[in-house]
Amino acid sequence: MSTNTTTNAPPSGGAEFRDVVTAHTPFRTGRLVLWAVIAIVVIDFVWIVANNENFGWPVVAQYFFDPTVISGLYVSLGLTVIAMILGVALGLIIAIMRMSKDRLASGFASLFIWFFRGTPLLVQLIFWYNMSTLFPQLSIAIPFGPSLISWDTNAVITPMTAAIVGLALNEAAYMAEIIRGGLLSVDRGQAETAEAFGMTKGRALWRIIIPQAMRSIVPPTGNQLISMIKATSLVSVIAMADLLYSVQSIYNRTFEIIPMLLVAVIWYLLITSVLNIGQSYIEAYYGRSERRNGATAKPAAVAAAEEASH
Repeated sequence: MSTNTTTNAPPSGGAEFRDVVTAHTPFRTGRLVLWAVIAIVVIDFVWIVANNENFGWPVVAQYFFDPTVISGLYVSLGLTVIAMILGVALGLIIAIMRMSKDRLASGFASLFIWFFRGTPLLVQLIFWYNMSTLFPQLSIAIPFGPSLISWDTNAVITPMTAAIVGLALNEAAYMAEIIRGGLLSVDRGQAETAEAFGMTKGRALWRIIIPQAMRSIVPPTGNQLISMIKATSLVSVIAMADLLYSVQSIYNRTFEIIPMLLVAVIWYLLITSVLNIGQSYIEAYYGRSERRNGATAKPAAVAAAEEASH
């Protein structure tokens, strides 16, 4: 009777087996020291700022909820919402035109994006605000013919109008490229499958392509929303009573420049922090949806076509 015993050969190089049950992560002294140094520097900085009387923290607390500041905050938030809605809607149209095979449409879209992305937003706002210098009258007229109706430019282009138009058009140029990138990220086979089921290009775009492109469009749109909040501070140069303009109007009376600027800074940080949290949840949602549907889901074009046939 023979006993057949098997001897496990050691790994190449002669190294002995390690017991993975009792294995542990080695203590990293360098990382601990680095974290300690960073913590000390941060705590020291916070202590210095908190105890520096030149920052005027009592003044910050006094004016943080001042009605003038809150009114300016509402203006900034309102401008952000309106400009983003108009910018996304116009950006979608420009993106579709940019991808069109029609040279006139794609050429106009390319020119629009080139101009509004290539010039500073501040300059655009100043141009819109001073539109009456270029065109004292705005009119609807027959080309090379008489004017049908006209308006005084200063009555039409108010600071509010100039701010909304300037922010929306600038945002539309950036959103057009974001949306175009999202549309291009969708597999072309989706559109081909939709056409094979008899769907028109427009219906396939709205029912299939755009919903799938949202995974790529939504995260950068969140970044644009955060940027828009900060961009509204530029409208203060055209006498628009936003958050920054409101704190400026206060420190012009009290000469408390640094404390009032800190009021605006803290409000901007609070708003952007909330938006950052919301963006993180949205990105996580679309990430889970993509992982869940990536391998086993029925192609969107087939599902939409079957739904439309019922």
